[in-house]
Amino acid sequence: MTSQTLNVPDSDQIRRAPKVLLHDHLDGGLRPGTIIELARAQGYDSLPETEADKLGVWFREAADSGSLPRYLETFAHTCAVMQSRDALFRVAAECAEDLAEDGVVYAEVRYAPEQHLEGGLTLEEVVEAVNAGFREGERIARANGHRIRVGALLTAMRHAARALEIAELANSYRDQGVVGFDIAGAEAGFPPTRHLDAFEYLKRENNHFTIHAGEAFGLPSIWQALQWCGADRLGHGVRIIDDIEVADDGSVTLGRLASYVRDKRIPLEMCPTSNLQTGAATSYAEHPIGLLRKLHFRVTVNTDNRLMSGTSMSREFELLTEAFGYTLDDMQWFTVNAMKSAFIPFDERLAMINEVVKPGYAELKSEWLFRQTAVTSGSAANAG
Repeated sequence: MTSQTLNVPDSDQIRRAPKVLLHDHLDGGLRPGTIIELARAQGYDSLPETEADKLGVWFREAADSGSLPRYLETFAHTCAVMQSRDALFRVAAECAEDLAEDGVVYAEVRYAPEQHLEGGLTLEEVVEAVNAGFREGERIARANGHRIRVGALLTAMRHAARALEIAELANSYRDQGVVGFDIAGAEAGFPPTRHLDAFEYLKRENNHFTIHAGEAFGLPSIWQALQWCGADRLGHGVRIIDDIEVADDGSVTLGRLASYVRDKRIPLEMCPTSNLQTGAATSYAEHPIGLLRKLHFRVTVNTDNRLMSGTSMSREFELLTEAFGYTLDDMQWFTVNAMKSAFIPFDERLAMINEVVKPGYAELKSEWLFRQTAVTSGSAANAG
C-alpha cells in the first residue's frame, strides 16, 4: 500500500486543497441572490424567478440542454444586470470571494467588455470597474483568512467585429490586472480565423491569448486556433479526443494534431460539467479528461460557468475523483499544470507552485498519512 494509490481525498480535503482556475466566466458565476438584487435596483423585470434558490435551479436546468447555443442564452439575464460600475464591481468582488472560499489560490476570470456597455459605460470604465472589484474581493478574502490572486482575461465575441479593439484594450491594461485575451461564443460558423488581425497584433505585442476551440466544433477549430492564430492555450479543447484512436487491445495511436498538442505541451482548459451540459461529453466516467490525463497531455480542470453548471472547483474535483479514483497526487498534477500555464510571469508562477501549491498538497498528504497511521495503530491495539 502506498500513498500514491491510497491518498484519495475526501470532500473536505478537496475544498482545502490549493486550486488553480484558468477558465471561468465572470457573467457565468453570479450569486442568484445578487442577480435578483441588481435586477430590482436596475428595474430589470425579465428574470424567470425572483427567489434565489428557484433562480439558481432555473439557470442550471436551462443550461442542461445539450446545446451550446441554448446554453449561451442564459447569459442574457446575467449580462442584463451587469451594466453599471457598481454592479460590475460587486460581481467581480463576490467572484474573488467565492473562489477563495473554495480554496482557489490563483484564477484567471474572463469576460467580454463589449457586453457591458448598455448603461453608458466605456470599455475602459468596464475594465477598471472589474479590476477594482477583483482587488476588493482579494482584500476581503485575506480578511477572512484566504489567499487568492485574480487576473482578468478580456474576451471578444467571435460573432462580432470588435476583436482587435478588445485586444488593444487588453494590451493597454496588461500591467493593471489584465493578463490576456480570449475569444468566445458559438464556434460553428464563426471560426477563429475571422479575428486574425487581433491575434497578429497580440503576437507583435508579446501578449498572451487563449481561444475557445474544440468544444462544440471539432478538430478544424483546434487546428485553426493553433496553426493559424497561434493560441497559447485551448479553451476546452475536448474534441482533441477525435484525433486519438484506442484499439481493442488498449493501445493508443495519436494523430498528428493530437501529437502536436501533447508534444508542444499546449494547455487544455477542460471543464467537465460544462462539457456534459453542452453535449461535448456523455458522462464524467467517459469524459476525455481521463484518457488525456493518462497520456500526459497538459490538462487542467476548470469550472467554465459556476452558476449555469451549479459547480465549483471543489465539485469538479469531487466528481472526477468519483469517476477516476484520482488521488491528492492527481489533484496536484492538474493544479501544477494550470499554474505552469497561467499568463503571469514565469517567476511568479514558479513561486506559486513552490510556495503555495506544493506545500499545500504536502500538508494534506501528511494528514492522510497520520490518519492512516492512527487507523492502523488502533486496529493493532484492538487486536492485542
